[in-house]
Amino acid sequence: MIPSIATAQRIVIKIGSALVVDEKQAAPRSTWLDSVAADIQALRERGIDVIVVSSGAIALARRTLGLTQKRLKLEEKQAAAAVGQIRLAQAWSQALSARDLTAAQLLLTLDDTEDRRRYLNARATLNTLLSLNCIPVINENDTVATAEIRFGDNDRLAARVAEMVQADQLILLSDIDGLYTADPRRDPHAAHIPVVEALTPEIEAMGGEPPPGYSSGGMRTKLVAARIATQAGCAMAIAIGNVERPLQNLERGARCTWFLPTPEGRNARKRWIGGSLSTLGVLTVDAGAARALANGRSLLPAGVRAIEGAFERGDAVTIVGPDGTILGRGLSAYASTDAERIAGHRSDQIEAILGWRGRDEIIHRDDLVLG
Repeated sequence: MIPSIATAQRIVIKIGSALVVDEKQAAPRSTWLDSVAADIQALRERGIDVIVVSSGAIALARRTLGLTQKRLKLEEKQAAAAVGQIRLAQAWSQALSARDLTAAQLLLTLDDTEDRRRYLNARATLNTLLSLNCIPVINENDTVATAEIRFGDNDRLAARVAEMVQADQLILLSDIDGLYTADPRRDPHAAHIPVVEALTPEIEAMGGEPPPGYSSGGMRTKLVAARIATQAGCAMAIAIGNVERPLQNLERGARCTWFLPTPEGRNARKRWIGGSLSTLGVLTVDAGAARALANGRSLLPAGVRAIEGAFERGDAVTIVGPDGTILGRGLSAYASTDAERIAGHRSDQIEAILGWRGRDEIIHRDDLVLG
C-alpha cells in the first residue's frame, strides 16, 4: 500500500537551501515559508507530530560575509553558519508563530546520533518538545562540525532524526518530483518511479551527480537517506517542494516517489539492544515490575530492588527477576550511582532525591528488549 501523509502520526520534513533561501536576494523566501507553516499547522490540528530539518544557514550569510565563491573552506562554512543560523532560526520562528506555533531550534552533528548518551539526550529533548506542542527545527551544527564527523547534507541528517524519533514518514522536499531511471535534465527518456519497494543495486545506481549551486545533496544522498529511514521502519518520499503548500500538494496526490519501509525495520534497534551491546550492570526487579515488563510497560524506579555494576546513562544493563531469571536487557536512563539512590522510590520522588528531574523511567520500553 502506498503511504499517505493522512495516516502518519509523526513526520520529519527535510527542506534544502534552494527552497528556503532566495539566492539572488540572499534572504529567506518568506512567502513560501509561510505556506509551509500553513501546512504544518494543518498537520498539527490533526494531531500529527512534525519535525523540520532545514538547511539554509550558510546560504543566508554568504553574501553578507563576502563569501560568494562556489566552494568554501570548512572554516568559512563554519563562520557563515554562525552568522546565518540566527537568520534561519528567526525566519522559521516568524513563519510558525504567525500560525500560533512555537519553533524550537536544535543543532546536531553526526556524533550526536552515534554516541548513545547524546542520542538519548537528543531523543528525549525532541520527544519533550513534541509533547509540549513545539515544532523542532533542526540543522547540522556546521559551526563546530569537522570534515570527519559532519553529515555533509541534511538528507542523511533528516533520516537519522526520523530513525531517532521513530517517525512514520520522512518527506524530502526537493526541486524534483521523485526518482527517475536517469537524470531527467539530461535524458528525455528518463522514466519516473512512483514506488520503490526495496533499495536494490539497480535503484542505487540511479543516483546522479549533485546539483550545482549551494546544495551539497543530490539524488545520491537522498538514496542514502532512504536506506537509513526504510531500515528503521520509516517510509520516505521525495516530493516537489518549490510550490505553494507543498505538503498539501503531496497529500492531494502530487507525483512523488515513495520508498517503502522494510518489514523488519521497526525491530532493527531492538535487535541492536538485544544482541549487539555488552551489558555493564544488572538490575534486579520485584515481581510486580516483572509482570509490568511482560505487559509491555517501562521499568520504573519503584520496581528495582538491587543494582550491580558501574554504568553510565545510555549503557546497556541486564534485567533479572526476583528469582534471578534473566528477563531482558535495556538502556539505562540513569548512571548506576543515581539509579542506586532512586531504586525503590516513586518517580515523583526523583527530583527530591537527586536534586534534578530526569526521566520517570529507569528504562523506557522503547529501550527495552525482553527474553
